[in-house]
Amino acid sequence: MLGKALISASLTGVFCAGFAWGLARVGPMLADGEILIASFVSGFLGSLFAHFVLGRGR
Repeated sequence: MLGKALISASLTGVFCAGFAWGLARVGPMLADGEILIASFVSGFLGSLFAHFVLGRGR
């Protein structure tokens, strides 16, 4: 059980790191509110990504 949670958290972290890297490219153009929204979207999509990669979305 703990292993699955760690794998899911790792996949989410990898996705969010990639998302943050892309966001850093356009970050200076974003306002504070937009960065908060982008952070939420990153976590939300990262969680969905891990969920489907691990096959729980079927």
